[in-house]
Parts: sequence; structure tokens; C-alpha cells
Amino acid sequence: MGIVKIDEDLHEEVRRASAVMCRSINAQAEFWMKIGKLAEANPTLSFNDIVRMQLESADVRIADLAA
Repeated sequence: MGIVKIDEDLHEEVRRASAVMCRSINAQAEFWMKIGKLAEANPTLSFNDIVRMQLESADVRIADLAA
């Protein structure tokens, strides 16, 4: 595990978002980095498409989430 230096304002945004999303600060930052990496690799996909793709790759049935 390494250390990543980020701008203090961005760190504050990560902290606030982590509280809303019930994630640790590190987990929130990791989520944003993963989604950003996937968005760069798949520029035609929306955020929802990327999340759906990740859920499907983890064998999470989307229909179960809608219930």
C-alpha cells in the first residue's frame, strides 16, 4: 500500500462524500479512482453503465437490487 498526495480541498470532498456513502475515506477515494479509470478506458459508457458492468462482473443480479 502506498501514500497518495492529493489537494486538501479534494481530500475534504472525499471525507464528506465518504460520510454520505458510508465508506471510509480511503474506500471512497479508491471507488472514485476505480470509476475514473474505468471511465477513461470506456469513454462511451455512462456512470450507471460502468456500475452495472461491475455489478454483473461480480455476479450481482441487477433485478435483485430493484426489489
